Amino acid sequence: MTANEPPRCEAVLLAGFGGPSTPAEVRPFLDSVLAGRPVPRRRYEAVVRHYEAIGGCSPFNETTLRQGALLREALERRGLARTAVEVGMRHSRPSIDEAVAKLAQRGVQNVAVFVLAAFRCEASWERYRQAIEAARAQVGARAPQMHYPAPWHLHRLFLAAQAGQARKAFARLPQSSQAEAALVFSAHSIPLSMARRSHYVEELRAAAQAVAALVGRFDWQLGFQSRSETGEPWLTPDVGDLLAALGRPAAVLLPIGFLCDHVETLYDLDVELASQARELGIQLERAPALNDHPLLIETIAEVVEPYLRASPDGG
Repeated sequence: MTANEPPRCEAVLLAGFGGPSTPAEVRPFLDSVLAGRPVPRRRYEAVVRHYEAIGGCSPFNETTLRQGALLREALERRGLARTAVEVGMRHSRPSIDEAVAKLAQRGVQNVAVFVLAAFRCEASWERYRQAIEAARAQVGARAPQMHYPAPWHLHRLFLAAQAGQARKAFARLPQSSQAEAALVFSAHSIPLSMARRSHYVEELRAAAQAVAALVGRFDWQLGFQSRSETGEPWLTPDVGDLLAALGRPAAVLLPIGFLCDHVETLYDLDVELASQARELGIQLERAPALNDHPLLIETIAEVVEPYLRASPDGG
């Protein structure tokens, strides 16, 4: 292997945030997510009610496990059937600890890690790496080495998938509203202090601009959502405030910052923001997150494939 070649990997680890799969898991999940964070108790209880409003649990884990299964199929089509694919979550099961231990038990020495977040900041990148390193430390000397691909937020297939979701949402609007409808992108807000230490906003704006160009909509907006109450300033504009200021009768909302639908799309957007849009007289079409979209699976496969081609077990 030369300095310009990817390391030899025999496996892929999909690292996700996780979610509660049953109502009984909601509070333990929130306790894990909010550990050490100064979130008011009333906010905690409000989020519990948000889960109750969407059926008591989240589809996140089911979707992520399906992504893993589809990735295995995609790699098999590429002649990489021997590649192990494991899914590990930061805040639910199967956990990152379990996934790393399983890979070590198989004797895997090098792993390509795909963090299921397209835009990087401390919360969406460094904390995953820290969790993975903690899991490796638990395993000890048998722990595999982990290798991380470069940012992929401008991957052509990822952008094409997002553009396709936006086009379908525009098509669901009445034909008379489509031309003047706004295109709004949303992503999770983060503290300004965290944003300043990362390229999170720049990556979001670059991807949004590229998707808008593919859709043929050059007048677009980026808003942020799901801000926590921590007593510090977070990224703005809030997507609800942005919607109120648009002055448009219709809008398409593309949650580009989320790869899976979960409480922050199914409640924050489909319940809270949808209610606000009705009060404003705005017809809002929310595009789904990519979830198990074929082009997202192909994006992941293309990103990790160079790491697997160098492996003696990669075919």
